[in-house]
Formats: sequence, structure tokens, C-alpha cells
Amino acid sequence: MVKAAEALCVTPAALTTRVKLLEADLGLRLFERFEGRWRLTEAGKEVVAAAARIDNVVSDLLDTLRGTNELLTGRVRISLVSTAKYFAPRLFAAFMKKYQKIDLRISIGSHRDVVSWLRDYETDIALMGCPPQDFGVSSEPIGLHPYVIIASPDHPLVGKAQIIKEELLNQDFVVREEGSGTRSMFEYFFSGLAVRSHKVRIQTASNEAVKQAVMAGLGLSLISAHTIEAEVTSGRLVILHVDDLPIMREWYAVHRSDRLLQPAGRTVWEFMVTMGNDFLPKVEIGLSV
Repeated sequence: MVKAAEALCVTPAALTTRVKLLEADLGLRLFERFEGRWRLTEAGKEVVAAAARIDNVVSDLLDTLRGTNELLTGRVRISLVSTAKYFAPRLFAAFMKKYQKIDLRISIGSHRDVVSWLRDYETDIALMGCPPQDFGVSSEPIGLHPYVIIASPDHPLVGKAQIIKEELLNQDFVVREEGSGTRSMFEYFFSGLAVRSHKVRIQTASNEAVKQAVMAGLGLSLISAHTIEAEVTSGRLVILHVDDLPIMREWYAVHRSDRLLQPAGRTVWEFMVTMGNDFLPKVEIGLSV
């Protein structure tokens, strides 16, 4: 309550009085004390959710009013899965150079994070590899997204012309955390085959940590080819020639289907869909460097 009062620039006592008046008007308790702390009741959660929806409506109205004068101003919240950070900054830098009055607020997280932000109306547009299926979204592909297996340059499998999937089962692996899109690709690729748990040497939430571990010789990894452009070009990482690879997926621009994009948001969306493919890393798949 103290932090909330500070954010609203009122005293805790004044905020408490306002909450009590609101509870009296509604005839419902919005907060309850639990283990020495205040928490929202179910009614309180509904009020907070309604307030968030009202805030979105007001924000959309302001963006619309600005856009009707063709000023192309407004704020657009964009969420990226962490793998997209290897090319998305260049994409949005080009956008901001062209549309200098549009304010982009960019958040980066795991696939699970981005889905949550979409579900809770906390973002306007997402850039991700697999649109959610459990609530309504609109999505457009912007380009192909390959997944490959990488190794350090001195790994015994480097240079082998054809590697079957079963040959990899006794190799050590470095993997992304559960809930990430890259981890889902790893599980998809080895579905039906038992990768021994003790062969998963490192699990991390960072593509950079994965790459550093592979370069150090701690194991192989299945990873987005769009994260390794610099390392493959310089010879610090090698893409192995594995049957059934690369796995080809697509990058998507995504927004909630029950919320119309306002002029600034539509401008961002159209730029992403029409220009996004031009900013994807160019990695030559299947060649050892």
C-alpha cells in the first residue's frame, strides 16, 4: 500500500480511505490480509483487470485521435522472444529512422513470457516463432527461421558429410531452459529418441551462454541459425551436417485479434511484415566453416 501511494503521489492514509470508499460503493471487499500482507480478493482482481482494459481503451483513443491528423505519433508496445534480439534491433532502428514520432517500447523475454504479455494485453505486437493457440491472435509470417545443430570447430563430428540423428544420442548437449521456443525445437527434433538426461550438461536461459559453452567444447546444441551468424562467419562455431536439419520454421508478427491496432501500431505492423525478411541474418546452412 505504501509503494502504491508513492506511485500515486498520495499518502497511504488517503489511499486507504479511497479503497474503503470504493469497497463501500461496491459492497465487496477488494483486499484481504494474508500472512501479514495485503492481497487482492477475486473481486479485487476483476477490478484491476477492468482498470487495465479501461487504460488500454483510453490509450487507443488517444492514439486514434493523434493518427486522424496523420501525425503518425503514439506509443506502440512490442515484445520479442529473446532469439529475435539478434536481428530485431536493426529492423526497429530502420523503422524509427523513418517514423521518428512513433514511440516504441520494446520488451524481450522467453516464448512463455511473450505469450503471457499477449494474453494479458500487456503488449500490442509480438515478434515470435510460434503464435499462441489458446486465445485469439492475428499473425503474419515475415521470413524463414532455421534451426541447426552447432559444435566447436575441433569436435569429432565436424567435417562428416552425413550424420544420422541416432549418432547424436551419446553426445553431450547444451540446451535452453524449459518453456523457450528453442527448447521446444530440441524436444521436437529428438521426439521418439531417448536423449539421456546425464548428457544434458548445461541448461541456460541465454543463447549467449549456449554459444559460449559450445565454443568451449562442453557439448553440441540445437539452436536458431539466426543467433550464430557472427560465430559461424568467424569460424568459432560450426554447423553440423545432420539428417533432417535444418528444421525450418517461420518468424511471425502477432497481435491479439480482439484488439484493433491503432494508426501507429498498424504502421509498425506493416513495416514488420513487408520489411522484416530483409533484416534476417544470412547464414549459409549446411557448410562447415
